[in-house]
This record gives sequence, C-alpha cells and structure tokens, in this order.
Amino acid sequence: MIFGRSERGKPPVEPVTLKILVAGGFGVGKTTLVGAVSEIKPLRTEEYLTEAGRPVDDTTGVEGKHTTTVAMDFGRITLREDLVLYLFGTPGQERFWFMWDELSEGALGAVVLADTRRLEDCFAAVDYFERRSIPFLVAVNCFEGAARYPEEDVRGALDLDDGVPVMLCDARDRISVRDVLVGVVQHAMDFGAERRRAVTT
Repeated sequence: MIFGRSERGKPPVEPVTLKILVAGGFGVGKTTLVGAVSEIKPLRTEEYLTEAGRPVDDTTGVEGKHTTTVAMDFGRITLREDLVLYLFGTPGQERFWFMWDELSEGALGAVVLADTRRLEDCFAAVDYFERRSIPFLVAVNCFEGAARYPEEDVRGALDLDDGVPVMLCDARDRISVRDVLVGVVQHAMDFGAERRRAVTT
C-alpha cells in the first residue's frame, strides 16, 4: 500500500498518528536518527556553532560537529498502513531546554539517545521523562571507536528502573532506528496498559 491509498475494493485506511520525542545530549545523533527514517524531507532548525557559544557547547568527543539544533527536528515514518509516527527531535543544549515542555505535549513516548563516551549528557533527558511519567527507552548510539557495554551496564550507570528498555542502535541505519521506534511504541503501550490496570485495582 502507498500512504493515502488502499488496495482495490477496500476502503481507505485512516492511520493512527502518534508523536514520539527524540531526546539526548548535545551531539548524540538526534538529527541523524530522525533523518535516517523520515519518509519526508526532515525539517531541521540547525545553526552553525559560533565562538560565542563555545563556553556553553561542550564539543568534547564530538569535535567534528559544526552545527546544532536550536528548535527541533521533525520527520515522519509510516510503520504500518494504519500507524504513522511523527518524530520530534529536541535540542540538546541546556539553554534550549525551555522548549521541551511544548515539544512533549501530547507525546506517546520518547527515545533517549545515549553516547557511552558522554553518558552523563543524557541524565537530564532521563530525569525529565521520569518526572513527567512519559514512557521512554534508552537507545545507545554505537559510534565508531566508542566502547561497547552490555545493556545492563548502561542501565546501572543511568540508574534506570527495570521496566525501562535499553537498546543498542546505529542512528545512521534506517532498519536499526525503525527497530528502536517499534520498541518505544510497544513500551509506551505496555506502560499505558499497566497504569490503567493500577487505576482499576
């Protein structure tokens, strides 16, 4: 099926649209992840790093990075004919965190992208979603040259609850990113079902 059409003789399918956030530290690969799977040309709000921002934009470990997201990244992926995800990549620097509340409005769940070389950079995103009870998973972006750690080691380092999924991924690879997105949708559905059960018991 082509998006917006259906097989001959069958009524058109009206897809469910879901909003997913992609968060994490500066330079962790959020823009790359959104671009890897988006079936439309991603909307990007990137600006070049400047000398004025050098004291607050820590490029340790990502010295080759020359641009930064100042508002958001936006993309879209159709997982099934009846399920479309809208992806919103959040800005990573602390000075842009005021935008997170607006971006998170109506979100089903979130992906917290992590870099094992700068794991502490995703603490703020983990804390944000935990405090607001927004279901999330941690996706470790496996950069070339970065040490590989077992998922349980990452979980321990981030002090994650047992129910928070941890996945390894390559933010450049469409299939890898798609698997992460399927994972966060499933986790968000399980999270919602568990909360409903808790209310009714």
